[in-house]
Amino acid sequence: MLPSTVERVPQHTSEAVNAQIRRETEERVAILAAAGREAIDQRLNELNREWDIERTLEANAATLSLAGLTLGATINRKWFLFPGIISAFLLQHAVQGWCPPLPVFRRLGIRTASEIDYERYALKALRGDFDHLKNGSEQLASEQLLQTMRR
Repeated sequence: MLPSTVERVPQHTSEAVNAQIRRETEERVAILAAAGREAIDQRLNELNREWDIERTLEANAATLSLAGLTLGATINRKWFLFPGIISAFLLQHAVQGWCPPLPVFRRLGIRTASEIDYERYALKALRGDFDHLKNGSEQLASEQLLQTMRR
């Protein structure tokens, strides 16, 4: 059975690396909770620009494939095998969630989109972006009462 899109990278990453990524994320959120709204806003902007593991792997595969094509066209035709191998690894990653550069990138701290979103939504919650949802039913009841009183 194939792993889900959300689970496939963490399943193929050592638990120690997954734990380190989680710990670093939680530490950043805790520091920013004390730093205030301006620091949270700045970090949210940084998160919008952060490359996730998928984008990193795609850029890596494209770069290596182009290098192989260039070397094949200019140095030796045997280099044309290199883009084929890279494409096979990229397909393996798409299906299984693993490819040779994955452990290296994960150890470097490259996160999945879900891991980035976890930090993003924790910071938004700290900033108060979701406060209106907590009191949604109370606000609705108040609005209905005001409308009833106006009639």
